[in-house]
Amino acid sequence: MSKLGTLGARLHRGEIGYDFVGKRKIWYGISILITITAILGLTVRGLNMGIEFQGGAVFTTGKTSVSVAQAETFAQNSSGHDAVVQKLGNGGLRIQVAGIDTDKSDKIKDELAKDLNVNTESINADLVGPSWGDQIANKAWEGLAIFMVLVVIYLAIAFEWRMAVAALVALIHDITITVGIYALVGFEVTPGTVIGLLTILGYSLYDTVVVFDSLKEQTKDITKQTRYTYSEIADRSINGTLVRSINTTVVALLPVAGLLFIGGGVLGAGMLNDISLSLFVGLAAGAYSSIFIATPLVADLKEREPQMKALRKRVLAKRAQAAAKGEPLETEVSDVMLDDEPEDDAPMVVGPRNQPASRNRGRGRPSGKRR
Repeated sequence: MSKLGTLGARLHRGEIGYDFVGKRKIWYGISILITITAILGLTVRGLNMGIEFQGGAVFTTGKTSVSVAQAETFAQNSSGHDAVVQKLGNGGLRIQVAGIDTDKSDKIKDELAKDLNVNTESINADLVGPSWGDQIANKAWEGLAIFMVLVVIYLAIAFEWRMAVAALVALIHDITITVGIYALVGFEVTPGTVIGLLTILGYSLYDTVVVFDSLKEQTKDITKQTRYTYSEIADRSINGTLVRSINTTVVALLPVAGLLFIGGGVLGAGMLNDISLSLFVGLAAGAYSSIFIATPLVADLKEREPQMKALRKRVLAKRAQAAAKGEPLETEVSDVMLDDEPEDDAPMVVGPRNQPASRNRGRGRPSGKRR
């Protein structure tokens, strides 16, 4: 078995683990700083809305030796507006100029043909109205709102309302960070960006639900035992699914990274950046939030319940009693139910590592058959 596989098995059995929930204030602080940075980016720089949302004209040329910087200068001089120029795979240029009408686009087309030293017929001009972009934006907001409502309802029914609230907070966290990074980087917001933002919601929710499902199974009849608190079981749920979350995230990020860094950066296919950046940032933020935000937040909300507060007191009291007697703490790896402990207080099964108490009932007896 590989080292990663061995690590995953040990994490799942509870032999090793990291205290994610115990250090939740650190993760909350990091997330707050990242979120504030993203909001500042949106406030100060704002989003670079594409021509689909502002309206304007798109000019596509054939193969030319003119550089992107030169074409930007020509387009800005002829239109009086800022222009976005992208190099196409066939050696041509894609020039976007926002805020112009049909009459002005014809004039700009003629001037570009002279500056680029190409025939006017070889330049294709397409006009885009801002109303089309507004319709896309409105539909995207409607879809996002409906998705959020359905997610909350489903999680509240399948799990509980605290998990629904935690998942909703994680989703808002992921969207805010992704949009903020878009503003800071200055990438153009296009319909591809909207598609990417809506796509990452499913990935973000997937990792969160995996941890929640494990947590739900491991906290059945939690108040009938005095071995673990809710937060400790939540921590085990994160550790038990940690390698799985890392694997799925890495596998999803690799092709997206290829689109972003190789397709968009090396090959100069700028249109790939629209969807690949939102997917890359969103997938990474979704994996982070499912581990460091959603589950610790559920533990925080659950620990406020009177039953969980009482359970924590019983667990801590029992550990203090065991420490006073010099007995091993029950949170250690070698957890074994004491022979004189009543079965009604038997520990719940938390992962494969905790075996039923019957496994140790025969200890100390002589070997051989009973007579």
